Amino acid sequence: MGLIGNTGQAIKSGVVRKTAKLIEQSGRKVFLDPSVSEAAKGHGIVLADSGELARMCDLLMVIGGDGTVLKVARDTAGSNTPLLGVNAGRLGFLTTASIDELKLALDNLWAGKFTIDPMPLVEASGTFGGKKIKALALNDILISRGANPRLIEMKVTIDGEPLTTYRSDGLIVATPAGSTAYSLAAGGTVVTPHAEVLTLNPVCPQALSNRPLIVSFSSTIEVTILKHRAESYLSADGQMLTELVIGDQVTIRRSRQKARLVRLEGHSFFETLRHKLHWTGSIA
Repeated sequence: MGLIGNTGQAIKSGVVRKTAKLIEQSGRKVFLDPSVSEAAKGHGIVLADSGELARMCDLLMVIGGDGTVLKVARDTAGSNTPLLGVNAGRLGFLTTASIDELKLALDNLWAGKFTIDPMPLVEASGTFGGKKIKALALNDILISRGANPRLIEMKVTIDGEPLTTYRSDGLIVATPAGSTAYSLAAGGTVVTPHAEVLTLNPVCPQALSNRPLIVSFSSTIEVTILKHRAESYLSADGQMLTELVIGDQVTIRRSRQKARLVRLEGHSFFETLRHKLHWTGSIA
């Protein structure tokens, strides 16, 4: 089994050493990403990077928050190695266990009390400044303005058919996993993980009639920058890729690669919504 995580959160919580020790006590080998080798305090075998870790292990435990899971999912895309997220962050929609229930999580794992959810990734591609870029995201692709408060103008087509021209602060194209991230904060709808859809969500659009749109995951979305009154950028899962200029076209489509996230018995998407978003219903 492999361990990887957010260095600061992992060291602060002491969970890496505890996890490595519990795994070794079960008679299993522990392999470590360099990012958590110090936190393991002498336990486990350190490998070169996350790619080698994914190749050598049948499962990766990812210690941190959703941002850490997103990074590991992108870095190990194509390996087919399942990821089990242990939440040492805040909300943790992509994690399945907290550091307080670590032993129970491992016991359930050894007992086979889990399922693996395949989560499709989305990719953005194009040629920008003479350089070809292709990037993967588990949550979302974002086109947004920079520090300048002016709106950006984008023409959007779906499968070659014109949709509309947005004048807004940006556009989020979110996967089901990303529906509970930035898209939700920007007024988007929550989408269940197994829905085969993408959500297009304009950020603060000038036209009040512009609302989030759900399209098939098989759709090809093309976004063309029309006016450049402000800086605009292309990001994947919150990581900036490049600046965009007038005429740049971003193609967004489903990737052939998937992240495989472990969900332990007793955890469900709806339970997570109730707990994380405090959905308690009406008060009598």
